[in-house]
Amino acid sequence: MPRGRRPPRHRESTSSARTAQDPPLAGAADRAHALKLTPVSRETLERLDRFVGLLLTWQRTTHLIAPSTVLHLWTRHIADSLQLVDMAPDAHVWVDLGAGAGFPGLVIACALAGRPGVRVHLIESNRKKAAFLREAQRVTAVPAAVHAMRIEEFAASFEGPADVVTARAVAPLNSLLDKCFPLLGKSGAMGLFPKGQNAELELRDVRESPMMRAWTMNATLLPSRTDPAGRIVLIRDVERRKPTP
Repeated sequence: MPRGRRPPRHRESTSSARTAQDPPLAGAADRAHALKLTPVSRETLERLDRFVGLLLTWQRTTHLIAPSTVLHLWTRHIADSLQLVDMAPDAHVWVDLGAGAGFPGLVIACALAGRPGVRVHLIESNRKKAAFLREAQRVTAVPAAVHAMRIEEFAASFEGPADVVTARAVAPLNSLLDKCFPLLGKSGAMGLFPKGQNAELELRDVRESPMMRAWTMNATLLPSRTDPAGRIVLIRDVERRKPTP
């Protein structure tokens, strides 16, 4: 080989190049799919993009969502949260219990940011997640307030009006309602709780539980747009039973 000439560099194979591009392509496809399921305005999408960008940055050092769901973040988390807005179209004040990485509360705040009178309360006892939620609220400039406390504390102390109480992937329905029945009862709010394929079983356990001796409610299961097997538990008319004479 003549001096000064380097051996030819082999180009990366087509299959290797495609593999390297798969994650971003999968993310873009998932975003498009999610927006088809739950269309939003351009302004809402801009807020959601800022939120997702911040979440992915924090995810590198803080466990906010399961790593296996990152590539499907838009459908698995964003659209799954957005679908709740259409189930309570006239609601202005939302309370999200165990807000975690902002699902569904911060996403709902992004969707309703332009509506007068909207306020979303994000309840999160984990300090790191509460810090993330505060930064997400700042970056997106949405009408949300972060309360770094336990669900029971908030339920006992909250005196304001509420239209909807929601929680996602926080606890089994039995345990969740045990904590938030006082809040639902005194605020008159409806409850919207996304659940998986065992939603009917969880609701049956609630109806058969000892706590139902103290409370009455109307419960309905609604289909999920993002998970054919999933259901959203809709709770209305929560009241404490009157003592029998």
